Amino acid sequence: MSLEQNYQNILSQLPQNVKLVAVSKTNPANKIKEVYDLGQRAFGENKVQELLEKQPVLPNDIEWHLIGHLQTNKVKYIAGFIAMIESIDSEKLLKEVDKEAAKNNRKINVLLQVKIAKEDTKFGLTVDEAKAIFNQYLSGNFPNVEIKGLMGMASFVDDETQIREEFSVLKNLFDELSQLKPLETLSMGMSGDFPIAIESGSNSVRVGSAIFGERNYF
Repeated sequence: MSLEQNYQNILSQLPQNVKLVAVSKTNPANKIKEVYDLGQRAFGENKVQELLEKQPVLPNDIEWHLIGHLQTNKVKYIAGFIAMIESIDSEKLLKEVDKEAAKNNRKINVLLQVKIAKEDTKFGLTVDEAKAIFNQYLSGNFPNVEIKGLMGMASFVDDETQIREEFSVLKNLFDELSQLKPLETLSMGMSGDFPIAIESGSNSVRVGSAIFGERNYF
């Protein structure tokens, strides 16, 4: 299928209340522009260096999401334009984002990344760490960030029951924190499991290969 057919196919599977972040990592700017021309505005990148190469040569109304592991020393490079950092996986990183947001005289939207997968390779906060950071935020810490919600990745397995259980951990935490302060975004689900994620309560999905095809590593 063509890029347009892939894109329309994904859109047709998303309820109206579910946001699509098109994961453009490893794809060249011209392919991103093709999807942009179809109406997509939110794009997700994993690496700061790659994002910095693409951002200047693509339309300035693109809503860039940083979805990969972010090192504290790289925050300053994206703080001026990033729309959302979905991968806040430590208090140290959140402090750095807060500091760089202040320097840029803006508030940066973030999601707390919670480790729900039973795989060692995934980054993320424990449920208790996420609660502790959120309580600090409610107490007035991190005044230059807006915690908009949570992000998590399920294990890369075929066992749907396990995937649902992992997503439900994040949904329950989202509901619990939303009672303290309403949250907007529950980012769960990628190309392989987004239908299950949506059934589990996700309202933002990160889809790459199902739109762009298998990754082009350049």
